[in-house]
This record gives sequence, structure tokens and C-alpha cells, in this order.
Amino acid sequence: MKLLKSAVVATTLALSLGSFSANAAVCLGMACMYNRMTPIEGIDATLGQVTEALEAIKLRNIGGAAGSDKDSDDVIISKIKEALKLSKEINANDKLDRNRNRANDYLKKARVAVQNSDLTKATEDLKEAEKRFSDLKSMIDLTQADRVSQQTNLLNRIMDTTDTAAGARK
Repeated sequence: MKLLKSAVVATTLALSLGSFSANAAVCLGMACMYNRMTPIEGIDATLGQVTEALEAIKLRNIGGAAGSDKDSDDVIISKIKEALKLSKEINANDKLDRNRNRANDYLKKARVAVQNSDLTKATEDLKEAEKRFSDLKSMIDLTQADRVSQQTNLLNRIMDTTDTAAGARK
């Protein structure tokens, strides 16, 4: 009976793994959810949504219709949520990710401010988020001097090259 039970379990396991093999070949882990664009494209898309949210706030301030306040708040909040969603595409290294999370905090504060009908605070937070997201672009680019300073003597020994500047601290 034990042999029959283990055979049934093994067969079930083999069949279940076989049925999911097509999905596993197409999609590997979290890479399927994100990484549809490069980090620079992600930054630009996020900045675009932040700009649209700022424009929606300006339009609400200019319009001033009492009946459309709730609708315009929903539009602003949806733009901020879309910016938060797009910011997940920005993934290059740990330093960039930490700073992206800090910029996201300002987007979240702006969303809460819009929910509380404090549009001046929301505008300030969105402008700070815009500044922080635009600063992320400079963190992606490594200059040649940075690359040289990151080389190690071990790497030079492996590649059989001599580089006097490798590993030098300034």
C-alpha cells in the first residue's frame, strides 16, 4: 500500500510539473512582473506621470467647480498611483533602489495630501518627488574614472594587465 501511495504521489507530481513547464520557460521569477523597460525609460515614464499629476492639480485649482472636486481628486490620485507603479521599473543597483524608495515616499505623501484635500502640500511633495526622480539619472551613469577606481588588483592579475590607478583611493 505504501508503494502504491508513493507511486501515485510521484505520478501526480510529474504530471503537475509537466503542465507548468511552458509557463516556466516563458517567465522566470519576478523578472516577468517588471523589467519591461530600462531604468532610464522607467525614470522618464515616472516623471511623465508626476508632471501629469501636477498639471491635474493646476487644472483643479483653475477650474474650481465644487461638483468635480471628487472626480479631479480621483484623477490626481490615479496619476500618482500610476507613477508609483511605473517607478518599480527603475532597478539598476541597491543605491538607486534606496533613493527610488525615498522618492516614492514623497509620492505617497502627495497621495495622502490629495485625499485630505491639501493641494498645496501635494504640489510641494510632487515637486520634491520630481526632483528626486530626475536626480536618479545621474546615479545610473558611471564615468570612466569611476570604473577605473572600482577595478581591483585581483582583476588586473586575472586579466594579466597592469594598471597603476586600479584600486587607488583618492
